[in-house]
Formats: sequence, C-alpha cells, structure tokens
Amino acid sequence: MSVRIRLQRHGKKGKPFFHIVVADSRAKRDGRMIEKLGTYNPVTNPAIIELNAEAALSWLNKGAQPSDTARAILSYKGVLYKKHLMGGVAKGAFDEAEAEKRFNAWLENKSSSIDSKKEGLSKAKEDAKKAAFDAETKVNEARMAAKKQAEEEAKAAEEAANAPAADEGEAPAAETNEGSENTEA
Repeated sequence: MSVRIRLQRHGKKGKPFFHIVVADSRAKRDGRMIEKLGTYNPVTNPAIIELNAEAALSWLNKGAQPSDTARAILSYKGVLYKKHLMGGVAKGAFDEAEAEKRFNAWLENKSSSIDSKKEGLSKAKEDAKKAAFDAETKVNEARMAAKKQAEEEAKAAEEAANAPAADEGEAPAAETNEGSENTEA
C-alpha cells in the first residue's frame, strides 16, 4: 500500500479550500483519508496554511510520498528542511541541538520574509487607496470648476440678455430725438 500526502479539495466553485491529508494513493481525490494534517487556503494573499508539522514529519519518516503541491507546502512550512536536518543527526554530522538551532534560525528568516511581504502588500493597498482618492479629488475639482464656469456663463448670458433689452428701450428714444431734430432742422 502506497501512502501519499496530498490535498483534498473543499470550498465553493471558484473559491477553493484544501485539506492536507494522508491517504492511500488508490483512493479518490476527495475520498477516504487516513489522517488530516492541516488546511490550505490559496484564496488569500499570502495563502493561509495551517499544518501539524510533527504529524507530517512522522508520516514522511514512515515513507509517505507528498504530491507536488503538498511538497511545496511542506517545504514552505519547513517540514522537509526539518527532515533533512534529522537525517544529518542520524548520520552523525551534527547533534540534535545544532539541528534545532539551524531550524529556528531558518524559521526566523522565513517569518521575517513573510512579514515583509505582508507589509509590502498592505503598503501597496494603502498606496492604491490614496491614488484612487487623489484621482477622485481631481475629478471632483474638475466637476466643480466646470460647474462654476457654467454658472458664470449663465450669469453672463443673463446679463447679456438683460443688457440688449435695456439698449432697445433707449434706442427708440434716441431715434425719436434724432427724428425730432430732423423735423426741426
């Protein structure tokens, strides 16, 4: 019987959610499993991975073969590195304390890189929000300027409409004066 560490798909269409499981390689993808090791949610950025590392390491030591995606997840969480270090301890290359020290240093480095990625994502999100706000502000200013210009043009048109009416009222009076001058002359 060949045992595999692989993913079982759950979740809605277009929103996958996976369980990381140990299963017989002959079982269906979402079928019978031996043990659930954790979960993997690829929808979020960065992906959320919850994994029982000790159980996964135990199954790897028993000979379970991970699928490609499961191998990437185990590598990301450091399970494969820990197995590598335990192999070095078994061969006598270094002691268990040194292996634990190396693994903890790797974990710190990994957590700092994850934190920097999260900060970068949040900064990018804030920058995008600020850029959208600035663009909206420019559109509102342009809209207000256009509205103000339209009001000024309407006011000028209204004054122009009122001014000729006053000129027309004065013009006939001037013509009558001119006409009376012509009659006198």
